[in-house]
Amino acid sequence: MAFDPGNLGFEQRDARLQLLLRIGAEVLAGELARGIASGARTIVVFHCRAVSNSDRLLSTGGFGNAPLRGRDATVPRREQGVNVAENLPETMTAMGFDEPGGPEVFRAETLPVPQPGENQVLIRVSHAGVNRPDVIQRQGFYPPPPGASPIPGLEISGTVVAVGKGAPPEMLNRRVCALVSGGGYAEYCLAHSAHCLAVPEGMEMDVAAAIPETLFTVWHNVFERGFARDGETLLVHGGTSGIGTMAIMLAKAFEMTVITTAGSEEKCQAARDLGADLAINYKDVDFVEAVKDFTGGKGVDVVLDMVSGSYVARNIECLADDGRHVTIAVLGGLKAEINMATIMRKRLVLTGSTLRPRSDEFKALLADEIYTHAWPLFEDGTIRPVMDETFPLADVAAAHARMEAGDHIGKIVLQVAHG
Repeated sequence: MAFDPGNLGFEQRDARLQLLLRIGAEVLAGELARGIASGARTIVVFHCRAVSNSDRLLSTGGFGNAPLRGRDATVPRREQGVNVAENLPETMTAMGFDEPGGPEVFRAETLPVPQPGENQVLIRVSHAGVNRPDVIQRQGFYPPPPGASPIPGLEISGTVVAVGKGAPPEMLNRRVCALVSGGGYAEYCLAHSAHCLAVPEGMEMDVAAAIPETLFTVWHNVFERGFARDGETLLVHGGTSGIGTMAIMLAKAFEMTVITTAGSEEKCQAARDLGADLAINYKDVDFVEAVKDFTGGKGVDVVLDMVSGSYVARNIECLADDGRHVTIAVLGGLKAEINMATIMRKRLVLTGSTLRPRSDEFKALLADEIYTHAWPLFEDGTIRPVMDETFPLADVAAAHARMEAGDHIGKIVLQVAHG
């Protein structure tokens, strides 16, 4: 189990020492021991660098730069210390929008091909995943963090065609998938070299593009912030979404019991097919009572919540003593009314996170843990993303409309490269 020093405001490599100094060995060994102690399939690692560059073809330090625009974008690449695999075009097509609105606001635009800065690589995009944060950004409620591309798209697959200073030169021409802070809905996209994972031989590029955002999000929130471990029970809402399907598969791979909710019998069956031990149609059944019945009144150990709002109080009813409630979206409302006495009586932990604005260093550490503990499950085919539908990049509006309709099961992906 990975303990995240970022929970206490630390993201540097001396976080373990600072953590021990701040909260004391007794607290660490007592209140947190259950979450990080060794178990049959429990992951034990103090969020520290453990993977060599040659293993993952990733850089381990530094911070990326924003895409170059205007005059800077035309400076010869080799003069800036960039190693280029091919003659790159000066411009590319991307899908952006001028003003927030519905899916119809998307339009094609021509932009300069960005140059990789220090520790960055330039990826010729094959496919890009479509995620709920992309929709919220398009609606005007989730602006990109400072320095990030305003073009939507948080995960991509493709081929590295240029390597910036400080990034491993052996990444050139490699097939990768990557977590990015924006810019995925384009023919070329920058990524921090340490946020990339090598695409396994035999894995299709549309499948690879469907992995990074959901995998990084689930790993951090379920296994780090939620301290999930083998033998525990997870309740995940939206079990047939990209996040939900990933959470079910990862939790089952690490020998957890999984309860999920969905809005139709078709979706419930899809969740069962993925391994969910109980799938609840929340439109027909009170999920709180169903959880209590299934667990014999004990409740669940971890809730992964994408709804928030009125669901929070109901989730708390579902939690067992010492349970952990992790919020990753607020689709049901920004505010919740809860009984704090219940929090105290059950000794609950309420936490949450957003991944996009976290530091490059944090994401690099997270990528290392994923490579060590989860990526082998994708390499050997134990876990394979559930694919819903693939749209051409030019039809991004239709892809967003499908996501907003809520009928999809699994991941929606854009095909960027032709052929």
